[in-house]
Amino acid sequence: MTQHKNPTTIELASGSGALTLHNCDCIQGMANLVAPGSVDVVVTSPPYNLGIEYRSYNDRISRNEYLAWTIEWASCVARVLAPTGSFFLNVGSKPKDPWVPFEVASALRGIFELQNTIHWIKSIAISRADVGDYPGLEGDIAVGHYKPINSGRFLNDCHEYIFHFTLTGNVPLDRKAIGVPYQDKTNIARWASTRSNLSDLRCRGNTWFIPYQTIQRATDERPHPATFPPRLPEMCIRLHGLDRCGLVMDPFSGLGNTGVACALLGVPFVGFEIDPVYFAESVKRIGRAAGQGSGAVTRELE
Repeated sequence: MTQHKNPTTIELASGSGALTLHNCDCIQGMANLVAPGSVDVVVTSPPYNLGIEYRSYNDRISRNEYLAWTIEWASCVARVLAPTGSFFLNVGSKPKDPWVPFEVASALRGIFELQNTIHWIKSIAISRADVGDYPGLEGDIAVGHYKPINSGRFLNDCHEYIFHFTLTGNVPLDRKAIGVPYQDKTNIARWASTRSNLSDLRCRGNTWFIPYQTIQRATDERPHPATFPPRLPEMCIRLHGLDRCGLVMDPFSGLGNTGVACALLGVPFVGFEIDPVYFAESVKRIGRAAGQGSGAVTRELE
């Protein structure tokens, strides 16, 4: 697909930069529109090749074709990623085809270093008996949302992977930017890492509970069949470090949730989306997040 002649830019009200969206194939876009080494953070979720009904992409190609295509676009990401940049890749699977995330990660082994593996938990059940004397928990709880699986063989699929790739495997992170308070406050002074600043925050770890925003009525339409919530890219960006984040990119922008996170954080963004309907919806959503009417300006580039 050729480049859309009028990409859209949304200027942040804060004056900290712009959010630019291109309606084109990301491989062409990254090659022609993004300078080498200019992107600090990439957060994306490409098609998983699991037979999802996208509007403008065939999600049923052979596994070998899919992995070859993955290597092609990921090589473009490596070209534009800064030497100290972070590439957060969200990949899911389905019970009958559980190998996709692992095969994708293995295919990228010659391009990137796998620095962290994060588990995106969409739903979790916690038994009161398993947590001991935990304040405020009065009974068993189940929180979050998932698509039920009607099967005698497979469990409900309540998580996906986020692979944190870097070019060197040695990229520093701002772990406490998404930290959580210590449950036992005596640990604040106990551990050497906290003793110096007595911070009531610890590293969240590699399990992130981020629930979906659900559709309220059965008659409501989901405008995109597979997308992550804005909270996910927001946490990835914060983890990398806002002070080291001059540009964020999403090669598969979809409904623009990475751009929405960037708009809320005041971080410049560039996104690519091949489907014109998803592209138009992402422009609207990112424009709203950027605060149109209070200083943000949306325009088509000449």
